[in-house]
Amino acid sequence: MTSSAAPFGTQFCEQMALAKYADQQWQPHAMVPVEPLSIHPGAHVLHYSSTCFEGLKTFKMKDGSAKIFRLDMHLDRFRRSAELLCMPLPARAELETMIRKVVAEGHAKIPVPPGALYLRPTLIGTEANIGAAGTPSSEVLLYILGAPVGDYFTGGTRALRILIEEQQMRSTPGFGQAKTGGNYAAALRHVIAARQNYQADQVLFCPHGDVQETGASNFFLLNDKQLLTKPLDESFLHGVTRDSIITIAKDLGYEVIEKNFTVDDLKHWVKTGEAALSGTAAVLTGVGTFIHNGEEIKVADGNTGPNTQRLRAALTAIQFGEADDKFGWLT
Repeated sequence: MTSSAAPFGTQFCEQMALAKYADQQWQPHAMVPVEPLSIHPGAHVLHYSSTCFEGLKTFKMKDGSAKIFRLDMHLDRFRRSAELLCMPLPARAELETMIRKVVAEGHAKIPVPPGALYLRPTLIGTEANIGAAGTPSSEVLLYILGAPVGDYFTGGTRALRILIEEQQMRSTPGFGQAKTGGNYAAALRHVIAARQNYQADQVLFCPHGDVQETGASNFFLLNDKQLLTKPLDESFLHGVTRDSIITIAKDLGYEVIEKNFTVDDLKHWVKTGEAALSGTAAVLTGVGTFIHNGEEIKVADGNTGPNTQRLRAALTAIQFGEADDKFGWLT
């Protein structure tokens, strides 16, 4: 069992699923020990960033069984990321089999809720060719890790401090929807600077005032009747948790508004409303303070708001098997 004090994503199951692609075909997958990979120093991934990944969770039910949350949607997004990186993926049934084997192998390590087994399918280009900047990797490695996890943000569900960044974008336009390491690397220096200079937990990227997403999560504004978020486009990640929160909000009677909005709109909203980040790791985490142009802006009373708590509780109740899975999300 993982320690509740272990940082998110630092403990792993003993076995992972692994498959190799070469000569234009996938070889049969295998379950192998989690240990260092051997790749050539000239591997495509090391020079031309041919990599993408997914992040999804498996939860332990009260009867001891394990259920994967929204597997289908995660597989769809993984395939889209691979397409944007010009990389092959195995057939969908093969991918699902590999994921289920990792869950079966790691079943004993799945923490009780609110913990989970975090699954990390990863695709990397392994062709040894430093002259292949203009061509996709002809050899690819797919592996799937399992990691017992607890809370993503240190301090649990405390309200976050978020720096508003209006000059920079998180990702290259058109590529933000890919779940690839380069997008996170591009945001990292901004997140580190925000942490050092403002004790912020994350950065909300709002180029030219357009509110988009943080370095690792989608973004919502909420009040007692409405849920506001940016409509899907190619500039940011199409979050599975984002989609789940929207579905639950509609079911609970909230008016869901998907439209572009500005930093000025955000500042006006949070005088009385709420703000939150969503993601597989973050779930739905409230924002208590924004920092903008050196000014600290409290979100309502500075604590996680009741609507954020309500929607988070409704989502986790389904994930933990405590409420009816009316949307068919657990497999």
